Amino acid sequence: MTRPVPPGIRRDPIYLDYNATTPVDPRVAEVVTDVLTREFGNPSSQHAYGRSARALLEVARARVAELVGSAPGRLVFTGSGSEADALAIRGPVRERILAHRPSHVITQATEHPAVLEACDALRTEWGVALTVLGVDRDGVVDPSEVADAIRDETVLVSIMHANNETGTIQPVGQIAQLAHERGVLVHCDAAQSLGKIPVDVERLGVDLLTIVGHKMYAPKGVGALWIRQGVTLAPLIAGGGQEEGLRAGTENVASLVGLGRAAELAREALAAGESDRLRELRNALWRALVDRLGGRILLNGHPEARLPNTLNVSIDGLRAVDLLERTALIAASTGSACHAGDDAPSPVLVAMGASHDRAMAAIRLSLGRWSTAEDVERTATAIAAAVASS
Repeated sequence: MTRPVPPGIRRDPIYLDYNATTPVDPRVAEVVTDVLTREFGNPSSQHAYGRSARALLEVARARVAELVGSAPGRLVFTGSGSEADALAIRGPVRERILAHRPSHVITQATEHPAVLEACDALRTEWGVALTVLGVDRDGVVDPSEVADAIRDETVLVSIMHANNETGTIQPVGQIAQLAHERGVLVHCDAAQSLGKIPVDVERLGVDLLTIVGHKMYAPKGVGALWIRQGVTLAPLIAGGGQEEGLRAGTENVASLVGLGRAAELAREALAAGESDRLRELRNALWRALVDRLGGRILLNGHPEARLPNTLNVSIDGLRAVDLLERTALIAASTGSACHAGDDAPSPVLVAMGASHDRAMAAIRLSLGRWSTAEDVERTATAIAAAVASS
């Protein structure tokens, strides 16, 4: 597959933070620019300009739906993944609250803050009961613990597909089956997994699935929520009735067309073996680091059930922030990018039982569409040199 390189990708520093955000693929930027300059109509307008914009929006919607399995349901465009998470989590509960019916929501400790904060807001604002389950040392939640936590008033279980820091993949299919046996809805944040591994809402068995544009080579500021047919949600934003009344506000047509193109490219890349290519690079990087650092380097996350592009490691005796300060050659994260600047251990690793020192030493190296074998070798050499100088 031809991979035109984004102008922003430079040889130095080596970009190893694809889980934080991806560059906009030039093929995506091309269609975004074309729509911005040629298709300015409001998709809610009934004249020719509006109908043209609406047609582009529906093509994009179909492409994104196809990426997640095209199962019967609705795909609602949002302004971000966080908004999609909030709609999925608050939407099923609001009607019960208005009817004064008790409600209960279940999630787990290593979720993205967008999910954890949305769940906690239910608790603090509406008095919804909340259960936050723990995980094992690999970061995996036990499906049986989810089943045990379900009670008569449980409305929703929200479990991510893959962790943004460690790449650990959760047993969502098992969890969904157990939850559905009790009549409970299941939401899954698939921001990190889409485009890296196959994602199919039918195989996962979920009722709600979050999609994020800037994690899959589309512009920032666009996302979507897939909603299974028959699931009823209350909107977060009321207004002009856009997105079937679930998300008011004139759609960002150009960026959403870009999201549709990105979904199309992701399907092509997966079919061409992109997951295997990333896994080979990630494993080569791990081996190169072990060769240079031996027992000082520790793997964080599940050794097998994790994203093919993600390598989260701790180097014994060296804080991650100090490591990154010692090498300007790599652009990586010391944990979740949403917590950049915090001099505190990663909550994800703490939840996994990592010691304070190990959590403070954790660095996330995430590869992507323009990562190469040369990048891997140069990265391993640069990290080893930084460790040697400490």
